[in-house]
Amino acid sequence: MFFASDNAGPAHPQVMERVIAANTDHAMPYGNDPIMDEVRAEIRRVFEAPDAAVYLVATGTAANALALACYCQPWQTVFCSEVAHIQEDECNAPEFYAGAAKLTVIPTQDKMTPEGLQAAIAARSPDDVHSAQRGPVSITQVTERGSVHTLDELRALTDVAKAHSVPVHMDGARFANATEALNCTPAEMTWKLGVDVVSFGGTKNGCMGVEAVVFFDPTKAWEFELRRKRGAHLFSKHRFLSAQMAGYLQDDLWRETARQANANAAYLAEGLRKAGAAFLHKPDANMLFPRFPRAIHRKLHEVGAKYYLWDGPLDGPEDSLLAARMVCDWSISKERIDQFLSHF
Repeated sequence: MFFASDNAGPAHPQVMERVIAANTDHAMPYGNDPIMDEVRAEIRRVFEAPDAAVYLVATGTAANALALACYCQPWQTVFCSEVAHIQEDECNAPEFYAGAAKLTVIPTQDKMTPEGLQAAIAARSPDDVHSAQRGPVSITQVTERGSVHTLDELRALTDVAKAHSVPVHMDGARFANATEALNCTPAEMTWKLGVDVVSFGGTKNGCMGVEAVVFFDPTKAWEFELRRKRGAHLFSKHRFLSAQMAGYLQDDLWRETARQANANAAYLAEGLRKAGAAFLHKPDANMLFPRFPRAIHRKLHEVGAKYYLWDGPLDGPEDSLLAARMVCDWSISKERIDQFLSHF
C-alpha cells in the first residue's frame, strides 16, 4: 500500500535487463558508448526530431537546472508556476546553475495561465537596466498538483512566450504520463507547440535513475556538454545511464508503464470517490490529492499505508477533513489498491 511517490517503485525488469547486459566487457566512457548511439536515434525517432541534441543525466533536478542554464543569463529570470518543481523542490539549483539568475513565480494553485504569464513577462521591461531581464518560461507537465495541460493550454502559454521572444522549457519528469493522458505524441506536446527543450523523465516511470534532456535547437548542444561536465553531472560509466534509457525506450515501454500508472491512479481515484473522498485537484494522470476524515488517515497509517499528508498533522480531531498526496507507479497491483480501499 505504497502511494508516497512514483520515485519509490521498482525499476522495470526490461530496464534492469539492459543494465545487466551492459555490464559486460568494456565500453567507451562519458557518453561515447554504442548504447548511447541507440538512445540518441530512438529519442529522435520518438520525438520526430532528427536533428535534436540528446543528453542523459541521473536526476530530474540536473536535467531541469542544466537545461535552463543554457537559455538563461545571470541577469535574466525564469518564469514558472509558484508550485513548479524548480520553485518548490530543487533547493535553488536552477538559480545556482544559471549563475544566480532569479525565478519569477506566477501565482497559481496548479496550472500556469497565459494571462498570468503575460503579466509576469510584461512586468520585466527589456529596456530597464534595474530589472531582471526576460528569460525562459518553464512549464511543468504533469503539474506538481497532478493536472495535465491540454495541448491548447500549452499552445496558449508558448504563444505568449514566443510573442516576447523568450524560449520555453518543459519539465517532463512525468512526461510519459502526460502523453498518455492526452493520447498525443511527444512531438505534438513539445516542439510542434513551440517548446525548445524538454526534460524527458525516466526515473519516476520505471528506470533506476536517468533523465534525458532533448534540445530541439542543436546549437545548444556544446554549451550543455560544457555545463554538464562543469556541474559534475557527466557520468564516466555512462553506459549504465544509456542502458536504462535504452530499456525504457525499447518497444515503447515508457508509454506502457505510464499507461499502467495512470490506470492505477484512475482505479484508486474511483474507489476513493465511492468512499466519499473529494479531491483538491482533478487527477489527470498518476497523482491524486484526496481529502477525507482524519480518523481514516490514522487507521490507514496504523495498518502500514504510505503516503504524504498534505494540509495538516495526523494528530487532531478525528472528524476533520485532511488532504493527502498519493502517487501511483506502474508496479502497484489492483489487489494492493483494493487492500488500501478496504480500510475506508
